[in-house]
Amino acid sequence: MSIVKINAVTVPKDKQERFEERFRGRAGAVEKTPGFEWFELLRPLEGTDQYLVYTRWSSEEAYRAWQSGQDFDRAHDGGGDTLAPAAADSSHLWSYQVLESAGPHADQERQA
Repeated sequence: MSIVKINAVTVPKDKQERFEERFRGRAGAVEKTPGFEWFELLRPLEGTDQYLVYTRWSSEEAYRAWQSGQDFDRAHDGGGDTLAPAAADSSHLWSYQVLESAGPHADQERQA
């Protein structure tokens, strides 16, 4: 059963553009990690300044292996960017197990 990790990161308005720029320029190493299934960066539209970083993994073990590796460290060190420490101090990591999932492909397969 897949697991989801959601990192809720509070980013002040004056740093949001730079925060998004950092994600656009990321190396993409997580996509090559065994057990990785999905990534999304969610921008708040109203009522909050929290971004959500959503990742989905085949197992808790796959996530922990990535978290303890060099690619994780490189992705989260900020490269000396002053935003990295501010974001790290104002984030919360939530963990969930996927119980049900649906999408267009699943519906089409059932009809076939």
